[in-house]
Amino acid sequence: MEITRNNIDGGAAFDWGRASADYARYRDIYPDEFYQRIADMGLCISGQSVLDIGTGTGVLPRNMYRFGAKWTGTDISDGQISQAKQLSEALGMDIDYAVSPAEELKFADGSFDVITACQCYWYFLHEKTAPLFARLLKDGGRVLLLLMNWLPFEDEIARKTEDLVLKYNPGWSGCNETFHSLAVPEEYGKYFEIERTGEYRLPVRFTRESWNGRIKACRGIGASSLTEEQKAAWEKEHLEMLSHYPEEFDIKHFAAFAVLKKK
Repeated sequence: MEITRNNIDGGAAFDWGRASADYARYRDIYPDEFYQRIADMGLCISGQSVLDIGTGTGVLPRNMYRFGAKWTGTDISDGQISQAKQLSEALGMDIDYAVSPAEELKFADGSFDVITACQCYWYFLHEKTAPLFARLLKDGGRVLLLLMNWLPFEDEIARKTEDLVLKYNPGWSGCNETFHSLAVPEEYGKYFEIERTGEYRLPVRFTRESWNGRIKACRGIGASSLTEEQKAAWEKEHLEMLSHYPEEFDIKHFAAFAVLKKK
């Protein structure tokens, strides 16, 4: 399903279904520290019912399944949900999945203890999702917003990779990230109080293949409206650039989170 947002990529359409296969193979990259910090905050653990919105291929539910929560994942892309189901079933995990935009979730009031949105909340129409999330949560329930991005001004490989993506897709706005806190959209203030925020640096290990795959599965390349010929030309140049670096390397990233408690 194609998505357009005026504040993203200059309004150009993108479709995560185009990148689902690469997403399933290459986007499961969050270090264990990322998940452990969530559990250490008492979120997404045994006894809780969790809704993961924009679940993609189910990365968050699958990696946090060991902490004991009951997970449901939704995504606007049926291609992403298809991959999520296959990956979860192969691991014997009891995770429910459904195709749905974040603004049109069909669950009973008070269904969840926690709602998570990892690497996706900026796509939401917040004037619709803020009251909806509050309705879907139990009393005292939490929304957990999460992001993890590479740092191109601190990492040479990340910088050169971004430059190459912009060569083929100059309207891509997912670039030039710096270390920062997560800004909670103002629409949530009516329904939630900010309970906790934080940010931290962390390295993420890649091989040349997995870093190339990670970028293929991003909005600037795989999910974009670039032609297959353009994507192939980008990949050829990217692999040539990577051939000048070691087979394995760390890419500098940062993660940030915000915990919102229902009023």
